[in-house]
Amino acid sequence: MSFASVTTRALLGVESPEVRVEVHLSGGLPSLSLVGMPETAVRESKDRVRSAILTSQFDFPAKRITINLAPADLPKDGGRFDLAIALGILAASGQLPADALQGHEWLGELGLNGELRPVSGALPSAVRCGQQARRLVLPQQNGQEVALSDQCDVRTATTLAEIVEYLKGNQQLATVLPDAVDEGRERTLADLLDVKGQPQARRALEVAAAGGHNLLFIGPPGTGKTMLASRLPGILPPMSEAEALESAAVYSIAASNSDWLQHWKQRPFRAPHHTASGVALVGGGSNPRPGEISLAHGGVLFLDELPEYSRKVLDVLREPLESGRIVISRAQRSVTFPARFQLVAAMNPCPCGYFGDPSGRCRCNEEQIRRYQGQTSGPLLDRIDLHVEVPAMPTALLQQAPPGESSQVVQQRVLAARQRQLQRQGCSNNELAGQQRDQVCALQADDEAWLLAAAEKLNLSARGFHRVLKLARTIADLAGSEHIHKPHLLEAIGYRSLDRLGAAATPAAAARR
Repeated sequence: MSFASVTTRALLGVESPEVRVEVHLSGGLPSLSLVGMPETAVRESKDRVRSAILTSQFDFPAKRITINLAPADLPKDGGRFDLAIALGILAASGQLPADALQGHEWLGELGLNGELRPVSGALPSAVRCGQQARRLVLPQQNGQEVALSDQCDVRTATTLAEIVEYLKGNQQLATVLPDAVDEGRERTLADLLDVKGQPQARRALEVAAAGGHNLLFIGPPGTGKTMLASRLPGILPPMSEAEALESAAVYSIAASNSDWLQHWKQRPFRAPHHTASGVALVGGGSNPRPGEISLAHGGVLFLDELPEYSRKVLDVLREPLESGRIVISRAQRSVTFPARFQLVAAMNPCPCGYFGDPSGRCRCNEEQIRRYQGQTSGPLLDRIDLHVEVPAMPTALLQQAPPGESSQVVQQRVLAARQRQLQRQGCSNNELAGQQRDQVCALQADDEAWLLAAAEKLNLSARGFHRVLKLARTIADLAGSEHIHKPHLLEAIGYRSLDRLGAAATPAAAARR
């Protein structure tokens, strides 16, 4: 009777809990039993492992083999356990020294010929492995991905036979060096310098970047709403190492290829189509996978043609916008994915898009406009801090418009404002809440009375009132002001165009102004 234990890791959201592969060989009719809540892909591993061992010129023991994946109450999925199972069988049968497996963790899917194939979620596994001070061995194709982290000693291999020779001390495996990551790769972020005109929209974009606020552009087709939104990542503060690793971990789990590696340390910009389902947007499935809001973590989620999205789909954004995470619950597990993103949305003033255009080409009636605008729920709009009109500009005026500032210039002001926020309260203004918000956004008595009167006239909700306060705090930070003054409040109120119209007009009437 022989026994071996091998360490590997499963996936649970962006977490990577440790799994012990316990292999027991005993007498009796030859068989192989796999226990410990294995999903279909894991149960099929016994056939892949058998063929890989035999084609690699090793003996597959003709005994009763029992393999336990502990802990037993953690669901296991995918082919990531193949390598650990194969090594456990070889160690339990005495074909390689069992003590050589200690201090290592093993990840990799096996081909029938003994070839190692890449697995998803290698990066979060490498981070957790490094915290345990163990060495991680995985397929060569995952090497570039795990090189993003310098927290783990990582070795790569191409075949099962190569790993066995390494464990016997006959050869060394390739070492993954963190400095192999090319951090000097060319950045591909779009530049604000390309935007002509639209000074109010450019200003709103800067305010949104400085405080981490959500933003809605309202205007007819062709006025630059999408162009403006795509420039937001370029003026946001650069990603820290921790932010970049957390974002990369989501892509490591979700991506089917390594294209995302080319955008390391760039804030993501996700723009799902309006036909996207709720699962595509927030994540889900029987084996939960991250959705668009998690892929946008640390960056921007852009929703063009906002009223065209299903109302039920948009309403699932309300909780992540507040909490910065999404919890997906299933019968056997509950998975949490990060989802702290900036929402930028764009919409037309009416179904045809030309309501209020001087040419008079719009033929939509008031009922059609009201129904179109009503497709977006009030609670979602209430969570958007800036509602900004992007009017059409005459072509001649557009051609004569002087060039605007570049993203690099605007980013410096954004960085200065963010630094003030971090020094003062340790977070961006958009994250202020409760007593901390009341202290940071305190107003003088006359300014507070004026704002309360304005809030009552605009029928602002409590959430809307607090968002105006935080927006004014950001505007004051951009101006280098220690306190919020009335000009800052006036500008903040000016960005609530949908509220300013009040009950006397539809949101589409913004096009008349």
